[in-house]
Amino acid sequence: MSYKSGDVAGGAGVSIASRHPGAVAEPQGPAAQEASANARLGWVDQLRGLVMVIMALDHVRDFVHRGAMSALPTDLATTTPLLFATRWITHVCAPAFALTAGVGAFLWWSRGRSRAQLSGFLVSRGLWLMLLELVVMRLAYYFSVSLQSPVLLLVLWALGLSMIALAALVWLPRAWLAPLAVAILLLHPLLDIAPFGAGMSFLHEVGIVQLFGATVVSPYPLIPWAAIMLLGFAMGPAIQAGRLSAGSFAGLGLAALAGFVALRLANLYGDPAPWSPQASPVYSLMAFVNVTKYPASLDFTLLTLGLIFLLAAVLVRTPGRPSAVRGALEVLGRVPLFYYLLHFFLAHLIATGLALATYGAQALSFVFTPYPSLGGPKEAFPADFGHGLLTVYVVWLVVVAVCYPACLWFAKVKARRRAWWLSYL
Repeated sequence: MSYKSGDVAGGAGVSIASRHPGAVAEPQGPAAQEASANARLGWVDQLRGLVMVIMALDHVRDFVHRGAMSALPTDLATTTPLLFATRWITHVCAPAFALTAGVGAFLWWSRGRSRAQLSGFLVSRGLWLMLLELVVMRLAYYFSVSLQSPVLLLVLWALGLSMIALAALVWLPRAWLAPLAVAILLLHPLLDIAPFGAGMSFLHEVGIVQLFGATVVSPYPLIPWAAIMLLGFAMGPAIQAGRLSAGSFAGLGLAALAGFVALRLANLYGDPAPWSPQASPVYSLMAFVNVTKYPASLDFTLLTLGLIFLLAAVLVRTPGRPSAVRGALEVLGRVPLFYYLLHFFLAHLIATGLALATYGAQALSFVFTPYPSLGGPKEAFPADFGHGLLTVYVVWLVVVAVCYPACLWFAKVKARRRAWWLSYL
């Protein structure tokens, strides 16, 4: 998620100037060729921008929804179809970030860098993301860095750790990378039954440990996230050369979804939580697609990657002039880390404002306490704390609407300037 537009599209953001109103300048000469390459690969940013918009829905739900404070949205005993769908659709986000981060790493390397430079780049970006998770995101979650609250090692931590792993894996022969990524994704459930499974549990299981008096929660183990990033890196040459057409992505997507359906029907391998028919067809379908994300199961990976590849099949058909929607998604996808940090703080601020508006001065006694949905104490909050799904969707739209102009401004800054520190945002 930390790659700027140039890292993904092969230039320093010139495609923003060439396609978005009010941008910097039209590229000329060699820059026009660079802009053409950006246009061809713009779908990568559009894909990432789309899943970032979807991602905000889940994070707004964590802060705003009444049900998020007391139950899981995928618990069939308590959820509703709309609430289930609201959470389930966001499953595609983390895999899409890992996959496109791998693609971006290859495209960054392909611009004349050495393997050693690539490895150093990945390590530095990985450590930076992990630091952001520990400090900045902690402020976003809690408005506090107190160790009395759980230490959550979430998406940025997982991506950073995966980048460090990729920094080592890129030294392997390129022909090995795709088979290795696929093998890890298909076979990692065997770690649960292997004799050395317990000793390697930190690689593929949710971790909850006590460290320096704090509870550290790590629901994103290295496997399979590093393998998804490795798969994106291995796909980089074909994506750069334009060899993966819409038909190719559709075929990959359908193959992944067929694999998911076959494993899910067999109910023997691929997910630690087997499904069973429910009282209604809708709930039976919900049970069938209710795959395990923490830790990510093989069924989860096949289902989400299948959907991501189908989205890519639609987006890779680059029109002569992208629509306003695709252009807006591309802007968000070019500054993913900036958007990620901004939308979290904004969602939390709006939730705080809603609490103050609802409970008045009483809210000051709990509003700066970690929310129950993020590990805080339920007893510190009113029994009816939170709002309905309609409010969640309204706040989601507000968050995205506010983030977009800020992201457009920052994308233009990155397009104009080449300061080294901008690559870290």
